[in-house]
Amino acid sequence: MRSDVTTLPGSPERPNEDWAAAALPASGTGGTIVVLDGVTPPAGDDGCVHTVPWFTARLGGALTELSASRPDMPLSEILARAIRRTADAHRDTCDLSHVRTPQATVVLARWDEAAVEHLVLSDSALLLEAPDGTVRAVLDDRLDRVPDEILRSLEATDRLRNREGGFFTAAADPAVAERAVTGTTPRAEVRALAALTDGASRWVELFGAGDWAACFGVLREEGPSGLLRRVRALETVDARAGGARRWKLHDDATAVYAEL
Repeated sequence: MRSDVTTLPGSPERPNEDWAAAALPASGTGGTIVVLDGVTPPAGDDGCVHTVPWFTARLGGALTELSASRPDMPLSEILARAIRRTADAHRDTCDLSHVRTPQATVVLARWDEAAVEHLVLSDSALLLEAPDGTVRAVLDDRLDRVPDEILRSLEATDRLRNREGGFFTAAADPAVAERAVTGTTPRAEVRALAALTDGASRWVELFGAGDWAACFGVLREEGPSGLLRRVRALETVDARAGGARRWKLHDDATAVYAEL
């Protein structure tokens, strides 16, 4: 496996809340990638004394360890156990029932000689490239179905957060793992894959600079750093034009590319 990971903070004044890892099992065959996008809470109480980076580091570490060491365990169970482990680390100090308790989107992929497994929760993206160059995007589009006018209201968004009819993120309830988009693809049908937080997928989803296949081509030719440079350039141009197409100038952006 050859892998490349790049992450950029949305602002130098704020810590990067994304988290990413790529790991190989001790056997030397197969691998796993984990990408999290921490959800930035609005100003005010969220019931937790910890930061979002604290949360994503612990959840990401648990996901990496479990996905690499427990090939017998389905990815949904791995996510449930990682959420429970992370919750146990701060349930004595924090109100984990708070709707804005630290949370994150999740992309998890694992492969061996036979199959590629995937799990996607919320608005990060996983791209799978077939040997013929065809690119398939695995997406959880529930957040996209929420009208913008609702998302502009904190109270309205909170009413849909981790609720049926709304959208789901990895927070403190292990049961959310059953809400993730999961699947398995024969290993022979995947030659490379990529995981993107929504700060990186802006190239496609916000700016329309190309489709998912074109995005994958950028990753192959220029690496994740090249894709993120392109995103930042588009954001700068958009800002000069008044920024009509985005709510904030820059977002934390992370991209992982792996050739299997």
